[in-house]
Amino acid sequence: MITFASLTGLAESLTQADATLVGAFLGVIMAFLILFLIIGIAVYIYSALAFMAIAKKTRTEPAGIAWIPLVGPAIISSRIAQMHWWPILLLIGFLIPFVGMLFVLAYSIFSIIWMWKTFEAVNRPGWWAILVIIPLVGWIIFLILLGVAAWGNKT
Repeated sequence: MITFASLTGLAESLTQADATLVGAFLGVIMAFLILFLIIGIAVYIYSALAFMAIAKKTRTEPAGIAWIPLVGPAIISSRIAQMHWWPILLLIGFLIPFVGMLFVLAYSIFSIIWMWKTFEAVNRPGWWAILVIIPLVGWIIFLILLGVAAWGNKT
């Protein structure tokens, strides 16, 4: 059990060098957190703008749904894929204890299917949607191809 007295004793036992090291470590952690936050906000804005452009290309209304965090792009993709009720069903499934883990898997699979049909709706190869399975590099390539699908010329 951690008590105030034990924490006070720990603080007194730290030397100046230890305290400086702990402070530097916490500073590095904070710098990484801020960097990840900035990258996350940039990816969110980029993907929302891309999904809005795709919604306008496919005449899916309202295009502003793309700005809803986490579910907006999925709702637009499911509307383009003409599977309107799946996002709602899967989101409700997240709330059920223990079964929610299966719904996460099902939601992931359906989001790939929706993106496949979304890419095909804007005359792009549907297999681009499978790239999200590849960690990190696949996501970066997917985001680039999402921009191509959103703002590229139709062929």
